[in-house]
Amino acid sequence: MVDRMPYLPLTLSLDGQSLSTEGLLDTGASVNVLPYELGTQLGLIWENETLSVVLAGNLARFEARAVVVDAQVSSFSRVDLAFAWTRATDVPLILGQANFFFEFEVCFFRARSEFEICPKQGG
Repeated sequence: MVDRMPYLPLTLSLDGQSLSTEGLLDTGASVNVLPYELGTQLGLIWENETLSVVLAGNLARFEARAVVVDAQVSSFSRVDLAFAWTRATDVPLILGQANFFFEFEVCFFRARSEFEICPKQGG
């Protein structure tokens, strides 16, 4: 079942650093979650990010900081995605309600292990 999870390829950018990765589309996640290693690869410095975020569930025991990263999905226009950058190291990049699903419309076809995505319409 794990290999059938909905992972979306995307490119994250911050201050001239870019990183191609995959994010798990998780409609049950309240927020986007950025694993610690990916944040450091983008040049983030933990001590410089001072806005704390409280996570729930399996990640509740880990500290998290709020960060905003530029994201490119397919050939769509770039968007700013807000992440809870967590100290957790064994977590995927998670694309959740705030704010990935505010920026994109996603339709899941679970039985076929497929999904469709497009930018939000209008303002």
